Amino acid sequence: MLLLQPVPHASVRLLQHALDTYQSETNKTSSVWSGFSDTDLDWRPAVKSMTVLEVMKHHILSERRFFEAFLGSAEPPATEVLPELPSVEIYRKRMVELAAPRLPHLAAQPEPWWLEQVNFFDVERERVWILWRRILHSAHHRTQLTVCLRLLGYAVPSVYGPTADVTWSGATPTTNTTAGNISAAAR
Repeated sequence: MLLLQPVPHASVRLLQHALDTYQSETNKTSSVWSGFSDTDLDWRPAVKSMTVLEVMKHHILSERRFFEAFLGSAEPPATEVLPELPSVEIYRKRMVELAAPRLPHLAAQPEPWWLEQVNFFDVERERVWILWRRILHSAHHRTQLTVCLRLLGYAVPSVYGPTADVTWSGATPTTNTTAGNISAAAR
């Protein structure tokens, strides 16, 4: 599996979790994308929905835009971002390739940079807020594709825990009140 690694040390130790999360979420997205074949790229779950390929394109392009326009990362021009060949593996590689230099960029930033208010579309937000918004936006589109995997009858990979397709000894999905009542001390 294609993974983004390693994660550099953040100059602001309190923000290390943000870099770790960006890396982890990129790896999770790569894992979900790997569940598709090239013949699935034009599939859409409903007429008004994006195709699998359109979601992948949107992810790559919107992430590039967030990082350049709002987080100041050096990014290639949008016209050079998308692969010419529509292939799941090529798109996965490109997503990870584009994400890799963003981690050192983020790691180098001092605390005042993270807290500075900058333009975010038609409002102003702190950069730390913008990064978390980006992570949530990516998770939203990854979830769209997870639903597509399920609708196509494919296995859904473990992203945050066990799925109907992937589980392990000791996994305790919270699907009932007994599991919802398990505390860390009880483990």
